Amino acid sequence: MHSPSSPTGPLLVACLCAAWCGSCREYRPTFDSVEAAFPEATFRWIDIEDESDLVDPLDVENFPTLLIAVGGMPVFYGPLTPHRETLVRLVRTHADAPVPAALPSPDVHRVVQRLLA
Repeated sequence: MHSPSSPTGPLLVACLCAAWCGSCREYRPTFDSVEAAFPEATFRWIDIEDESDLVDPLDVENFPTLLIAVGGMPVFYGPLTPHRETLVRLVRTHADAPVPAALPSPDVHRVVQRLLA
């Protein structure tokens, strides 16, 4: 299995959710189980209301929303279906990408830098 911390840098997987969201509450155990499958990656569960300073100015309209960064560069930002296989496939795809293409959004870049600080 590929090491999520090489060769392009550490892998960050952040789930942006809200405590009041039933889908998020149901998805949390799935997210945690995928975290256990990728021990060299950094997984963060971010409540967008409790930790609004971390995600400002991003607007999260659908839950769960995932943010993936490789080597400090955001490579995925968007909602996803709350299924384990979907998350595993997405994490594996970005962990195995030789040179990830960064997203062009400066707001997403700023959020990644705050999450990694």
